[in-house]
Amino acid sequence: MVPPMVESDKVWHFRGGRSRVMKSAIGGDSPLFMSPDPDQARAFFATKPRALIDKRTTVAEAVQRYIPDGSYLAIGGFGAVRIPTAVVHEIVRVGRKDLGFLGHTSTHDFDLLCAGRCVARVDVAYIVGLEARGLSANARRAVESGEIEVCEWTNYSLVVRLRAAAEGVPFGVARCMVGTDTLARSAAKVIECPFTGVKLVALPALWPDVAVIHVHEADIFGNCRIRGISISDLELARAAKRLVITAERLVPSLDIRSDPSRTVIPYYLVDAVIAVPFGSYPGNMPYEYFSDEPHLMRWLAAGKDPESMERFVDKHIRHNETFEDYLETCGGLARLKELQALESLVDLDAERAEGPVIPEPVVANEADP
Repeated sequence: MVPPMVESDKVWHFRGGRSRVMKSAIGGDSPLFMSPDPDQARAFFATKPRALIDKRTTVAEAVQRYIPDGSYLAIGGFGAVRIPTAVVHEIVRVGRKDLGFLGHTSTHDFDLLCAGRCVARVDVAYIVGLEARGLSANARRAVESGEIEVCEWTNYSLVVRLRAAAEGVPFGVARCMVGTDTLARSAAKVIECPFTGVKLVALPALWPDVAVIHVHEADIFGNCRIRGISISDLELARAAKRLVITAERLVPSLDIRSDPSRTVIPYYLVDAVIAVPFGSYPGNMPYEYFSDEPHLMRWLAAGKDPESMERFVDKHIRHNETFEDYLETCGGLARLKELQALESLVDLDAERAEGPVIPEPVVANEADP
């Protein structure tokens, strides 16, 4: 039988057992960029509307409304997989400045934001490496120069921070980072478990001002489906104060309702929905299209020299008014169909003789009841 507990002087006592007080000990020296106050976050969420309304908008309108200068931004996806490239391009195109950034598993998105000089501070776990493609010289320059203020974490610790925010508590607890240099370069604190005396790491809750997540399907209200790996996007969706969704396609709400078990992000978390076919390009969209590896390598090559990177950003982002213009610059529908075939392991030459590889993406335009 578990012994009963009584409260006395804010210390939990086990009758017949030892008494311990949770004490703060060592911790990191880096700055904490966002307040972990759950009551402050709760006051914001209490004002957030939860009506079942049509939330369709455009990329430009979403950036204008939800991502002002100085806001703290989080990007969904994993590396170059399922990234909301269209929104990242718009942030660079309009010249957003002084952004905070959640560098959980960021690669191409962080590279672009550094090229646009949009980021001033970053909570970092993984930001400079583009996996097997190599390291971003452009992102390294931005961080190593001191242009961007850095607070270090591990991938898991950032998930714990988001999970704590989603649960509405000021911090989460884990056993990671103890005994590492990462702890000293973080803003975490080591505490003593009040029950066992074990040393644990207190990880402050993180409520991003805005998160942007690219999904496979959504309806006009914001109910979302993701196929394949979701990483920490489900925690992120529940922690972010504002949530912008870009989707490969919009589907009828009746389709969403027919199988609610597939809805991983519910409508009441979402503030804006945007249909962006091929929206993760040049990254990968699982089961839709493969990443454009030659194009990603050209981005990396351009980043080796600041002037070359500036010209590359001008050509591919600033001189294109829309994301669709960027896709045309990179080869248009012909190139996109090649990437679809790669992802589907289709013999493209054989399919060309019979017709299109995959039909054009269709965006539902319904007036849901």
